[in-house]
Amino acid sequence: MFAKSMLISGLTVLSSLCGSANAAEIGTISPTTAIPTLTFLGSLGVVTKVDQGYAYQNYIPALKYTGIQNIRDGVSNITDLITLHRRTGVLADILNSSDLQGLLSAGRSLAAAGALLSFEGPNEPNNFPITYNGQVGGGSGTWVPVAAFQRDLYAGVQGDRVLKNYPVFHVSEGGAEVDNVGMQWLTIPTGAGTVMPVGTQYADYANPHNYASGNCHDYIDNVAWQAASPRLNGCWDGMYGEYHRTWLNGFPGYSVAQLASVPRVTTETGWDSVSDPGGEDVQGKVLSNLYLDQFAEGWSYTFIYELGDGEGGGGHQGLFHTDWTPKLSATYIHNLTTILADPGPPITPGALTYSIPNEPDTVHDMLMQKSNGVFELAVWGEQVQGANNVTVRFGGATVSAVNIYDVTVGSTPVQSYAGVKGVTLTLTDHAMVVEVTP
Repeated sequence: MFAKSMLISGLTVLSSLCGSANAAEIGTISPTTAIPTLTFLGSLGVVTKVDQGYAYQNYIPALKYTGIQNIRDGVSNITDLITLHRRTGVLADILNSSDLQGLLSAGRSLAAAGALLSFEGPNEPNNFPITYNGQVGGGSGTWVPVAAFQRDLYAGVQGDRVLKNYPVFHVSEGGAEVDNVGMQWLTIPTGAGTVMPVGTQYADYANPHNYASGNCHDYIDNVAWQAASPRLNGCWDGMYGEYHRTWLNGFPGYSVAQLASVPRVTTETGWDSVSDPGGEDVQGKVLSNLYLDQFAEGWSYTFIYELGDGEGGGGHQGLFHTDWTPKLSATYIHNLTTILADPGPPITPGALTYSIPNEPDTVHDMLMQKSNGVFELAVWGEQVQGANNVTVRFGGATVSAVNIYDVTVGSTPVQSYAGVKGVTLTLTDHAMVVEVTP
């Protein structure tokens, strides 16, 4: 039990612990190894539309403000993508479903400029059929041309002395394959019973478009966490329906147990600030939670659709309004990335002993560390009504300083403490960061 506590603006400071609780905690809690903040920040992506002729100049202040480090785009305007990289430092995941050699050539140009992140297969062939080697593939017809394009993309990257250092992301919405071409695998295994031969290599990373809003468009507890889970099946197009048993025709792929270890990225996910519940505030909370959820659940990169409203179609999924003023989603993400900003250099992270006893199912946490040794413990809630009080204990030890941040409030601490053994947070539906100087 606690010998002394002080309630300040919803935060309880634990200044001391009685001897028996202290000893018990030290004996039962193991240190948690942190993730470098730079690694998490490097996973954040967003969809842009340079390829479709939209002005990249609008993206420069938007990307700098949000701190997002990766973009997903086509390859029609490589010069502009390179300029965007030089002005902001972003790396590009690129795709082009109509010209394989053009895609590889664009990749070489981007790689030479230090601007390439990855290659991606055809975008949602169920919605946008492709033509490859004179054959139409996707939609309700055969998917053999889609499979051939993806196979040849992977082989082309792997066979290039420069490009082989860059990953290939799989086709998105492969779960809609009409014939069993094996898009539910990264490499088709023996006994798969697919149209394409055993050993066909498609990609380094699986690539679902697991929109948090899904097909249900409900704002419910753990809405982003569930969509990020590699094992769950629901309203979203996640790993289960794309790589375990394809959602259209039920072709078998990885076992549910295997899904968690399949390397994966999301090149589209999001929340609409008009057609989905909650307006801009809920959009901002869901999307900032979503970046944390996805990384904590093992996704290497997550690209939100999209940077600006109204580009390439209707909807209000952008982080910015059409006049490029920030929506609350941009603001909350800005606050999160500003809190975690780290000039580097990269480190081998250390460990912190902490616990959150009786952590509710709607509360999640992830420990990160900056290059200066300071720990950043993200603790986020996904409970749409009511609140949870959770206690973060530091293993019975007194830490020299703790700063508490709320991503919906700003990028400066809402409370600061010295010489404490824990804090209690009141969590609802968004993220807080507990910054610990050990």
